[in-house]
Order: sequence, then C-alpha cells, then structure tokens
Amino acid sequence: MSNDDLTRDSIRAMRRSYGEVGLESLPDDPFAAFSSWLKEAADNPVIVEANAMVLSTLGGDSNGNDAISTRTVLLKDISQGGFTFFSNYSSRKAQAIEMNSQVTLLFPWYAMERQVSISGFAEKIERSESDDYFATRPWSSQIGAWASAQSAPLATREELEQRFAGAAQKWPEGTTVPCPPHWGGYRVTPVSIEFWQGRYSRLHDRLRYERANTNSDWEVHRYYP
Repeated sequence: MSNDDLTRDSIRAMRRSYGEVGLESLPDDPFAAFSSWLKEAADNPVIVEANAMVLSTLGGDSNGNDAISTRTVLLKDISQGGFTFFSNYSSRKAQAIEMNSQVTLLFPWYAMERQVSISGFAEKIERSESDDYFATRPWSSQIGAWASAQSAPLATREELEQRFAGAAQKWPEGTTVPCPPHWGGYRVTPVSIEFWQGRYSRLHDRLRYERANTNSDWEVHRYYP
C-alpha cells in the first residue's frame, strides 16, 4: 500500500481478531506473574527485545511547562520490589523524574496479544549497583555513555563521533572504563501492575494488581476491557 492509498477508511480497516487464550487467574505475587510473562516473551522468536519498555514521565520542558514525554528504555533488573533501567542522569527523562518521580511503564508484546502496564515511582539506585552493572556492559556501550551528552543539542553527527573517538583513545578496548558519574540506574517501585490479554470480540482480559502505596499489600481486581 502506497502513501497515496493510505486513506482514513483504509486506516480504520486495520484490524485483526484476537485469540481464544484467556487470563483466568495470576499468582498472588505480581512480580512472579511478570517474570513468567517476560520469560514467555523472551522465548518467542517473533518478539524483538522482550525487555524493551515504554517509559512515560511528567516534567518541565525547556520552557518550564509541564510536559509528558515518552521513550523506550530497556529493563535490566527485577529485584528489591521494582523494575530497574539505566540512563544518563542529565537526560530529559532524568530531569523529569527529578521534578516528578511518578512514571509509567508499558511492555507491548503485540505478537502474544499481551501487554503489561505499570504505574509507580522512580528513584536512583545505589551508586555501587550502577557501577556493578556498568562493568558488565560491552566496551562500545561504555564508551558511548561517556561520549553522549544525552538530550543536549547536537550540532552534527561528526561531533558525536569525535567525542566517541576521544573517549575510546582515553580508554582503549581491553582497559577498564569507569562508570561516568552522570550515568546510573533508576528503580521504579510500582503501585499498579496491569496484565492485559487480547480476546475475541474485543472482550479482553484485564487483571490489575493495586495497592494504596509502595508499602501496602497487593489486591487484584478484574476490569472491563
């Protein structure tokens, strides 16, 4: 279909029927439920980067106005009651989290007709955790963390390449690259985790773990699709 053929009617006609597999129940522990779904997604050959999640934040934009921004980051740990990802602490997402720690995460596993949506609060992890994880990254990724002033304006691609080359000269491949002080992890502690399973006739299943705050017990409720 060419762009000329892409009309309102053709867009509206983009639909598919979902399967019969239902979501009758889940474990009492939402992290056990999530780990099971993540493993199934990782084992699915159609899904690329099962640990990719959409992170949304609410914070000030360059003009100081409240603004919602969304991007994809990679889940790197499920422990200590939260979901951990890593980033530049000077990035747009980091600045937003500094202003408002409430965030959402979304795992869109379309090929399995599933998604998991999470609402919670993000905070920096211990420096030692960030250092330990950084040491496991490929050398090129470590150098990239030093080269990129993430979210800052970039005049040309060549400028970024030069910064990478400079960092690579300082820490040649095979040497120990220290973790940048401006780089590290965040852990999102959830207050809501919803599991969504697509079903026939759009009668989807939605089971949501909810709690009043990060110290409360979980309750599971089913919602209309």
